[in-house]
Amino acid sequence: MEVVKTFGKYVETWSGEKPQAARRLLRTGWEAQDLRFKCLPNKKLLPADRELAVLMMEAMLKPLRDPEHSAIVSIFTPCEMLYEVGLSPYNAEGFSCYLSASRAERAFLQQAENEGISETLCSYHKTFLGAADTGVLPRPRCIVYTNLTCDANLLTFRWLAEHYQVPVFAIDVPMQQNEENVRYVADQLRDMARFLEEHTGKKIDEEALKVRLRRSRRTLETYRTVQRLRAKKYVPTDLVTPLYCGMTNNILLGTEEQERYMQKFLRDVKKAGPSRGKKIYWMHTIPFWSDAVRKELVFSEKAQIVGCELGQVFEPDFDPEKPFEAMAHRMVYHSLNGSIDRRIEAGIRHAQEAGADGVVWFAHWGCKHTLGGAQLAKKKFEAAGLPLLILDGDGCDRSHGGEGQTATRLGAFLEMLEGEGHE
Repeated sequence: MEVVKTFGKYVETWSGEKPQAARRLLRTGWEAQDLRFKCLPNKKLLPADRELAVLMMEAMLKPLRDPEHSAIVSIFTPCEMLYEVGLSPYNAEGFSCYLSASRAERAFLQQAENEGISETLCSYHKTFLGAADTGVLPRPRCIVYTNLTCDANLLTFRWLAEHYQVPVFAIDVPMQQNEENVRYVADQLRDMARFLEEHTGKKIDEEALKVRLRRSRRTLETYRTVQRLRAKKYVPTDLVTPLYCGMTNNILLGTEEQERYMQKFLRDVKKAGPSRGKKIYWMHTIPFWSDAVRKELVFSEKAQIVGCELGQVFEPDFDPEKPFEAMAHRMVYHSLNGSIDRRIEAGIRHAQEAGADGVVWFAHWGCKHTLGGAQLAKKKFEAAGLPLLILDGDGCDRSHGGEGQTATRLGAFLEMLEGEGHE
């Protein structure tokens, strides 16, 4: 851990003085971690999840290694078309997670605030903006984003397009779920295809896109099967692996690598031993850096996280033979799109499928949708027989820690579940 602190300190220090050197150091450190994941994986994880760590690390390294063939994206942007034109997703939220894990987020958060970005903006977005502003993060080929779920997107990606002076494409997703809005978004996605073709010089073959969408559907169907199977299995995990699925089921969806991982994960879960302890379903992002949460939930036989909302937020019922409508359907009917009731109902359904004994609603600082819906969520989850803990904090910014309160409240919640005898 001291090595990581020292690494982060140098990245932060050099970002203000020598941003190119800070970028090289960041890439070197991440490549070293990638090698460690490959050669010295965490044997406590399932074999598939050891490979998942490599898969995600490689996804973060690609934009640093070859920024000209990358596109900055928001987390729920459909990325299948990017892969068809040879672009790698350069995901703002994912990068900020890794910057935080490298103990380098504080300087970038401060840089963003120094430039006038509000303290209340989501820390994931603010970290990325600060890193871009210092020159540590390289210039992409283009930017593609959507307004889906997060109001910070409207500021962040416009600012980035102006900062980098690159082409930008925005996908507007209406809040109402109906087929007219699916057609509206599908038309935008056809425009997005033309945008990508124009700025890469490559054509998107619709038949190849259908193949990729079939793969996306199979992957999501496998993930749903896994979540149902794990209700009766013990699947040891840390705090990062559930978040990885939030990334892979979005930015890597449609790739052969993601489908292979999900098939391996299914095989591992089938072989896993019988269920032990309490199962916790996690709503919104996970504070992977929190010692208080780690103490209670990492590789514990008493309680484990069995799923994260960000990894399973839409149903695989789209038609891959109509690829633009399929991607549009995913966005319009996304459970984080529209009213808070839709999000809560989806969370209850997914928690029940995974056999959860209780739910944590993580009220991430800066996320108005999550903060505003917390009390209604508590009422509805508990009416469905799922005790819910509202836990305040920040998934990216350690300075909003509150570790003492987190330890007390999470510990008491798990004790309550034990006392109620849920199995």
